[in-house]
Amino acid sequence: MKTTRPIAPLLAFCLAACGPPADHAGEQPAEATDAQAGATDEPALTTGRTPQFENEHVTVWKSVIVPNQPLEMHRHDNPRAIIALKGGTLTVVNDSGERHDMTWETGNAYWLEADPPGELHGDVNEGPEPVEVIVVQLKGVGE
Repeated sequence: MKTTRPIAPLLAFCLAACGPPADHAGEQPAEATDAQAGATDEPALTTGRTPQFENEHVTVWKSVIVPNQPLEMHRHDNPRAIIALKGGTLTVVNDSGERHDMTWETGNAYWLEADPPGELHGDVNEGPEPVEVIVVQLKGVGE
């Protein structure tokens, strides 16, 4: 049986091995501009998919759905598991205008069957925070 090792201990080791940045004695710290003072290292989130992994059995991606930035119309020809990294409620709107809500709770996993043939849908986040999920879509099911 193949085992996997958690990445967190390896990452912590690598960060510790790098140590703190070198002290630049005698240098004066640069003054922060107003723009820099409020800046963070985190990039602004936008709605979209980020590929994670693919093989002959599955396609895996991370979806981020930012409030009021819907995912474009798409479909799923195969069943999939959804793992909620940051939960919330999405309004799923199909191409005929029908709507229904799906609520994902952070840390939980869900199963969704393939979409009906020929039907497209978009996912809309009408909540206050981004929704982030990992999608594991099976390949070759029902073909």
